[in-house]
Amino acid sequence: MKIVLSRKGFDSASGGVPNPILPGGVLIPLPIPATRDPHTYDEVTVNGVALGPLVEELTGERIERTRRCHLDPDLDAGSLPRAVGWRPAFGQINAAQSHLARHSIGRGDLFLFFGWFREAEHTGGRWRFVRGAPNLHVIYGWMQVGEVINLADARGLTDRLAPFADHPHLHGRTDPSNTLYLAAERLQLPHLNHPGAGIFDKVSVARILTDVHQSKRSTWKLPEWFHPQHGATLSYHEASDRWQIDGTECRLSSAARGQEFVLTTTNFEAVEVWLRDIFGG
Repeated sequence: MKIVLSRKGFDSASGGVPNPILPGGVLIPLPIPATRDPHTYDEVTVNGVALGPLVEELTGERIERTRRCHLDPDLDAGSLPRAVGWRPAFGQINAAQSHLARHSIGRGDLFLFFGWFREAEHTGGRWRFVRGAPNLHVIYGWMQVGEVINLADARGLTDRLAPFADHPHLHGRTDPSNTLYLAAERLQLPHLNHPGAGIFDKVSVARILTDVHQSKRSTWKLPEWFHPQHGATLSYHEASDRWQIDGTECRLSSAARGQEFVLTTTNFEAVEVWLRDIFGG
């Protein structure tokens, strides 16, 4: 099993503000703005929270609730009305998909979705970010791959794809690399009884990638076994000067660009412990 740390949601280039952590630690990953995708922010709910007012207020009305959004990965069954046969799905295309294909990402591999988050509060009748709250990279969701479909060569799969008719990657994307990853029914990992995909309801220490004692959200604190000297590799992070051992942990200067970071290691016991911490909250 390979693990993909997949950067998604609002960022400085798309959306321009962090994804909010609401009171009580509730994680709300915000789909990035789009022009051709089928749904607006006003139509979408994540973790039980309507996105329209949240997006509009946190961006100072720069992004209106009627704006279309790229709901991908689509992990929350409650986000929209669902067709029979729907399950969580994630689409990828172009260079990012080529990167996943080079690493042979497929059935059984695990996506851990992360993004830029910051605490927000509701005050004076509006949502705003908490002054002085840290900027963090947080793991907010997961998907274990159950099936991979090349959408550019999906002839004869009309009925198979019908439950995903409103997924963004079935709208106006004709590149030969256009690919849809469908979630497994259940997570196939030892000691973890979870659905094959979903969004974590709250932030936890184990889900925070950022070293909270550093000034940059891109400086991560990870278990020591992530370090290349222990045989692990993380794509886009092969340069040794990105890594520093710090006792039983290591520090990583994570790449500013790139969507899909593929982790490979043979230390499966350590991976299981790390994942149990993440899923345990």
